[in-house]
Formats: sequence, structure tokens, C-alpha cells
Amino acid sequence: MDFFSSIDGWTLSVIVGLAVISVVSRSFFFISDKAWHLPHWAQRGLQYAPIAALSAVVVPEIVMSQGQLISTWQDARLFAATAGVVIYFAKHDVLLTIVVGMAVFLPLHLLLGW
Repeated sequence: MDFFSSIDGWTLSVIVGLAVISVVSRSFFFISDKAWHLPHWAQRGLQYAPIAALSAVVVPEIVMSQGQLISTWQDARLFAATAGVVIYFAKHDVLLTIVVGMAVFLPLHLLLGW
């Protein structure tokens, strides 16, 4: 039995409905005849969205292990993150931040098993 013969009408209608909603909601700004501008407060808030999203992803990876806060200072991620922060604020170079962070992380993780 192939995939398409196992889909019933309800499942197909839900898939099509969600696709239509997704296309309409994403193209809403292109469909409008007049120019649409965000309010100033929304534009200002969107300036912080990338850093907030990055923080929401990176910080838990640094301070947690398997859903629990790390309980020891012998964790390579702590030292790598600290080195990365110091280098970033000293040099303001993202590539150098990544290189230094990994240069600290890899020996601690691979050689010491942290």
C-alpha cells in the first residue's frame, strides 16, 4: 500500500487547509494595495528579536545538561562560553569568537572528558 492511498479525506482536507492558511498569512503583506508600515514600537522591538532568539537557544545549551542545571564547574562549555564572551567584547569579531570558543572547548572536552 502506498502513502497516498492510506490518507483519508479528513487528513487531506487538514493538510490542504493548513497549506492555504500558511500561504495566505505569509503573503498578506504582498496582497495589500497600500504600503504597510510597522508602528515605531514594533520596529524597535524587532531589533531585539535576533539576540533574544539566539539567547533562548544558546544559554540553555551552556548551563544545562540533559534537562538539569550543571552542578560542576568542570564543564568545557562554561570555559568556552567565557572565553568567547571575553574575546567578543575585546575584539568585536564573531569569527574570532567562534574560533577561540572552540579552541577552548575541544581540548577540554576531548582530552579531559569534561
